[in-house]
Amino acid sequence: MTTAPQTTDELYQALQENDRRPYGRTRTVTAEELVDAAEQFGEPGPLIDALLELQEAYTYGSEPRKSPVVFARLLTLFDEQPDAFDERLRHQLFWRFKWVAHALRQLPEIPLASLNQWLTEMRERYEKADLGLQPYYGQAYQLAAHVGEDTALAYDLWAARTRTRLSDCEACETCQRARYLLRAGDDEGALRAFEPVLAGKESCKEEPARSASYALLPLLRTGDTDRARELHLTGYRACRRNPSMSEEVGRHLEFCALTGNEARGLELLAENRNLFDEVDSPLDQLGFLTGVEVLLQRVEALGHGELPAAGYPGRTWTVAGLRAEVRGRADDLAARFDARNGTTTHADRRRTRLDRAPLLERLELTLRTRELDEVAQAAPAAAPTTPAAPAVPESLTELILRARELDEVGHPEAQVCWARLRTLVADPGYSHPDDPAVGPLVRLRADLLAEEAHRAGAKEEYADSAALHEEAAALYDDAGEPADAAVCRACALLATAEIPPRGEDAAEVRIAGLTDAHAAMVRLHEETPDLAPYQEARLLRLRATTLAVRLQTSGNEEHIAPVHAEIELLHTFATRHELAGQVSGALLLRASTYAVSGDLPTAVTEIDALLARLREHGPAWHLPRTLGLRGRLQLGLRDAEAAYTDLSEALRLAADWPADTVDTTRLHGDLAETCMRLGRPEEALRHLTRSAEADLRRGSRTDAFCSYSNAAQLSLDLGRVEDCIALLDSLLIEPDVVSGELDDRLVAQLRLTRARALRTGEDLKAATAEFVALAAESAGWDDDPGSHAMIAAETAVLLGESGEFERARAAVDQALAAHTKEPRYEMLSNCLRELARLQAQQQGPDGLADARAFLTDAGRIADEARAAAYEAHGRSLDSALAYEHGRVNAYAGEYEDALTALDKALALLGEPGREEDHAGEWAECVRLAGAVEGLYLERPAPALTRLDAAITRLTALGHTDETQPLTALAARLRDEA
Repeated sequence: MTTAPQTTDELYQALQENDRRPYGRTRTVTAEELVDAAEQFGEPGPLIDALLELQEAYTYGSEPRKSPVVFARLLTLFDEQPDAFDERLRHQLFWRFKWVAHALRQLPEIPLASLNQWLTEMRERYEKADLGLQPYYGQAYQLAAHVGEDTALAYDLWAARTRTRLSDCEACETCQRARYLLRAGDDEGALRAFEPVLAGKESCKEEPARSASYALLPLLRTGDTDRARELHLTGYRACRRNPSMSEEVGRHLEFCALTGNEARGLELLAENRNLFDEVDSPLDQLGFLTGVEVLLQRVEALGHGELPAAGYPGRTWTVAGLRAEVRGRADDLAARFDARNGTTTHADRRRTRLDRAPLLERLELTLRTRELDEVAQAAPAAAPTTPAAPAVPESLTELILRARELDEVGHPEAQVCWARLRTLVADPGYSHPDDPAVGPLVRLRADLLAEEAHRAGAKEEYADSAALHEEAAALYDDAGEPADAAVCRACALLATAEIPPRGEDAAEVRIAGLTDAHAAMVRLHEETPDLAPYQEARLLRLRATTLAVRLQTSGNEEHIAPVHAEIELLHTFATRHELAGQVSGALLLRASTYAVSGDLPTAVTEIDALLARLREHGPAWHLPRTLGLRGRLQLGLRDAEAAYTDLSEALRLAADWPADTVDTTRLHGDLAETCMRLGRPEEALRHLTRSAEADLRRGSRTDAFCSYSNAAQLSLDLGRVEDCIALLDSLLIEPDVVSGELDDRLVAQLRLTRARALRTGEDLKAATAEFVALAAESAGWDDDPGSHAMIAAETAVLLGESGEFERARAAVDQALAAHTKEPRYEMLSNCLRELARLQAQQQGPDGLADARAFLTDAGRIADEARAAAYEAHGRSLDSALAYEHGRVNAYAGEYEDALTALDKALALLGEPGREEDHAGEWAECVRLAGAVEGLYLERPAPALTRLDAAITRLTALGHTDETQPLTALAARLRDEA
């Protein structure tokens, strides 16, 4: 709070603003300051309201020690000045007796006698005020359940009583009844009891999130895994990072541990690290820590005790170290509660949870499948496993020779040998073989650098690839291997030419660079003597590839023939020397060149011939890549079924080879597109996420996040809102996202999709907060005002839906300012019209002036669009604006103006034709005009004439569906006549 309120009006405004803040330290500190400010006015009313806000902040901010102190002040004020408490304040006071009872149970240092004494006072106060005792018996039952004694009697005394105005909300009471059945071992009965809350029929501030956390394991035990998954996603999001729901977070961690989702559990633990420090309630701590321990115990049992884990602040933790710390603290808390209560209830409940065996081997919880090593903070990316990894020679000499032999023919298993050699050479004690067949150490180092350069190029890290190739070439020169040096320098030329240039003439610069690179390669080839056949074939392949990339960049027909000429040189040479891999490479390049040139049928013919050759002569590892290309060609020919067959087969065969042999990222991406064309979006979603996972394993994080972004949008389009949000939540807590290392626009897109998903999921408060934040950030995007206009416009509409029209006006003004730099006619028009509708609908006549101001802006946008000859993709901006004038005036009671505007809209639309281009829009406009004229202006005769004529017109044109609302309205008008 910047300045203290100077008047009671300012105080109440500050209280309202604080009420919009999430629970936590900021809200609590502000509430404390507002109590100090309220005391200065010397009036009981403002002080009572400020104290109520402070007690709420303590209660839901998990500070139970402070809540009773504030309530004591309120109770004293009530005893001293009962007339200061109107009906609302009196209700609040008696309601919060339950809050105090709850707070006292949370504190093991409070004697059991004091808890019973408080319940006695609650009963006496209720009886004195002539209030029903059901709330008192509810607190007596909760104390009995906490202690673990006399629960059946206490439950009956509470549950059999009629509810009163001061009873806990129905959702909370439902949860208590269901938990009673759970403790009795009746899973099915408990789930039936939970159902009204889980189905959304009953809710409150903490429900259904609390009930969801308790229902997770019973659902698993009764076999309803889909519902358990659904409730995990929705329930966790509602309680994450919330100190007052830390126990529920612990139950979600436990659920992850018992369903084979230990990696997600560690991820969620990291996201909730604040709870180790911010939960001031010992009982909530106990529940949270027990859930944490269940997770850590499981991870350690799986052999991952040394993984990093998020724990108490001030030091770094391993899973094993944090588990020991958590176990000690939780055991101590359980012992303290049991000592206070004189039972072993809490130690017994802890033991039951910790002894529970996993309920499922694996339940797929989110779209992002992760393993334990991938979640580890600051841990290196896990190396992808390969099926039946080939054995490498034990002898160092044999290993080096084998690596070179495999590399000469391009065999993918060379990677395994190089990886082993890289590890051996890096050892300080490495001793190089003294063998002429192996050559000097400098040659081996050159081999390893060249292999590393190829891997960098495969990741499109062209600058690194070029530098590594140049370094390898220099070492080959030192080793007396000029032919290998020439091949490396040729690779460096291509890598350098592929570095994306910047500027408006980037394409021309790249084409020139590739032309120069090819000329340099030809000279290098001609000037290098004593090339072995495999080395000369590599130079020919590089020459052909360089020209093929140039053609792909330019699309110039003049560049086609030079590519084919180089390919023919390669093919002839490779055939003469029986280099099967290079023959295949030449044929693949030829097919690709036909495809790039636009001759897809010939490209397919070439690919078919290559596939036949590969299946007969090999090399087998070229099959996945070739099938992948044929699949893409089939997509181009619009044969999605054939494409699906080829791509699926390519993916299946790729699994037979080391992970980097085939670009499985591309295969999954192509399969995702194919599945969308085949109407299989769920399968497409799986391929998108697998493509992203493959990119992550390769270290291509930007590409991975782009694929995940597409997956999130697709999941939202499919209505899988919680899947979308869970995926994005997982991505947005990645270290490089949090630290700002990832591209800020890509992160903004992820957040924007998440905000839209929150809105779709009707979490308007969270959606609004995210949209407002994005609008503020995008205001600085001077290079992309159009995106800022879009975000600000969406923000404005969401604020309008929440009734915050002043903030909506400010947001839409930002959008309009950005629109002047990069026009967004249709989007801004839609936004302004929607804001006008919302304000008129919510505020009626009081909001008409401001609503009309929005429409005036929309009119200016329509004029600009007309002047710019802009054609809307949807409704005409002019007719849509006229219709909205009609609707807004109707909401505000200005019916004559509304009818005039609707008639104008109908004139702009024109009579519908047989095509369904605007029949629905026209019919709706007629319907609203008929309602205004017949119902509100009470002129049924002309309204019926209008409606009957429209029905006849639409029926004759075959638009029978559009006539139904008109027929219903006409019938109503005749009935009321």
